[in-house]
Amino acid sequence: MKSNIFLSSSSKKPLVMGILNVTPDSFSDGGRHLDFKRAQVHAERMLDEGADIIDIGGESTRPGSLPVSVDEELKRVIPILKQIADSCDVPISVDTRKAEVAEAALEAGASIINDVSGFSNDMMELIASSGAKAVLMHSLWDPDVMQKNVCSGTYSDVISDMLVWAEQRIFAAEEFGVKRSQLIFDPGIGFGKLSSHNLEIIRRCSELKSIGLPLLIGASRKNFIGELTKKPPSERLGGSLAVVAAVYGCADIVRVHDVTETVDLVKVLDAIQDY
Repeated sequence: MKSNIFLSSSSKKPLVMGILNVTPDSFSDGGRHLDFKRAQVHAERMLDEGADIIDIGGESTRPGSLPVSVDEELKRVIPILKQIADSCDVPISVDTRKAEVAEAALEAGASIINDVSGFSNDMMELIASSGAKAVLMHSLWDPDVMQKNVCSGTYSDVISDMLVWAEQRIFAAEEFGVKRSQLIFDPGIGFGKLSSHNLEIIRRCSELKSIGLPLLIGASRKNFIGELTKKPPSERLGGSLAVVAAVYGCADIVRVHDVTETVDLVKVLDAIQDY
């Protein structure tokens, strides 16, 4: 497994995690990289553009999406993951809710498990036994119902509620033998949240640092940006960059579709801060 360079970084500059969706139905780029060769080309392009981490997902978790089988997800993810692992030195993350897929991905060369479900018992056992790093993401429901269930009264205070939830899940993981140092926290922007919740998470991002874990922010091209800009996913670059700028100095990792523009933004923000 590749080293996880972000955990030792003292810079305010976040690492850029490039998204590689090998799915037919992801909300922004579904179907574009389902073909192996196209996925390989896209991964190589993101690496050339300066991605620090590649995040590979074989199951869409967009609002309303339905789960796929373990076999189908493995078929989509493992071949391209092996190819990237054999040809590059950056950490590879696997975006999956299934412990079976995560285990196969770790064996194929991944070093980070990015689980949007908040960890099943099987996943916690795997994280503990493998020693892998893992992203704990806040979400109260599965993707197929999360935006149907959320309402203005879901959270008494979205940040306070999230902090309580995070500590409960971290405690549960530790009971399975997971070390706190293995974990990264993702507030789950767009997962069971209204636009008002998403904006508050971004605005109060620094409060999430009290959890004591590296912080991952994934807001790239998401629906709340479309609601604000009235633009489809492919035209939400400006709004996505605005979020990266807003969480600069707070986020340790930003998960994005548009790597080269994000890398440029981060370089300029870093230079301004150091001037």
